[in-house]
Amino acid sequence: MKFLLHLLVYAAIVGLFLYSKLLPHKDRLANQYKSIFNFFDRVFSPILNFFRKFMKPAQVGYGLAVDMSQLLLLIILLMLYGLFR
Repeated sequence: MKFLLHLLVYAAIVGLFLYSKLLPHKDRLANQYKSIFNFFDRVFSPILNFFRKFMKPAQVGYGLAVDMSQLLLLIILLMLYGLFR
C-alpha cells in the first residue's frame, strides 16, 4: 500500500511537470498525447484554481509572472513524497 501511494505521488509530480510545460501548447498536441494531457488537466485544473484564490502570480519581469499555484502544489507533492519514504 505504501509503495502504491509512493508511486502515485511520483506520477503526480511528473504529470504536473509535463502539464505545466504543455499547457501553453495544448491546442497543437497530437491526438495520442491530447488524451493524456486532458486527463491531467481534469485532475490539476480544479486544484490549481483553488490555490489561485490564495496565491497570485509572482511578477518576475515586465509582463512576466510565475504561477505560484503550481509551485505550491509541487511543494505539497514533494512533502507527500517525503512522508511515504
